[in-house]
Amino acid sequence: MKQLQQSVEDEVDARLAARLAELRGERGWSLGELAERSGVSRSTLSRAERAEISPTAALLNRLCHVYGRTMSRLLSEVEAEAGPVPLVRAGEQGVWEDRASGFVRRSVSPPHPGLRGELVEGRLAAGADLAYDRPPVPGLEQHIWVLEGGLAVTARDVEHRLDAGDCLRLRVWGPTRFRCTGAEEARYVLAVVLP
Repeated sequence: MKQLQQSVEDEVDARLAARLAELRGERGWSLGELAERSGVSRSTLSRAERAEISPTAALLNRLCHVYGRTMSRLLSEVEAEAGPVPLVRAGEQGVWEDRASGFVRRSVSPPHPGLRGELVEGRLAAGADLAYDRPPVPGLEQHIWVLEGGLAVTARDVEHRLDAGDCLRLRVWGPTRFRCTGAEEARYVLAVVLP
């Protein structure tokens, strides 16, 4: 079973790598130009585009910012589905894991060209700390509803501590940080609305 899961993760990483290379190619940028725009080293970008590394959430966030898309949109572009469907069954929802940080992301309601919102289930392992240096899209609206555990969300240098049932609503303009505050994992729903 573990080998099958690893094989699926490797396949997703390979499709993600190809999509990242494709996005850079569509703009006619060299690795150097992308490195300047994103603040990510050329070698890291090259390794990510060749699937030699599994990109972290922070790295993908930087690239999403440069490419002007949400992480959900990028990840939905690498899914096997040919196109968006109105009903997304639980078993068909795309799951992506940032193994380095202990963050698991399920695209419950993936992006759709005709809609501005999407739903994401996030899971942070106990002690996990996830920082983004910028939003993928400035002014992105987020609603963070904690289902289980404790979560600290920092935005505009203000930390908000949330427990199960609490909801934080904000627009993201700068750095954000998500931190699991309890001894158990934090599970939350993130509603994302494009500006």
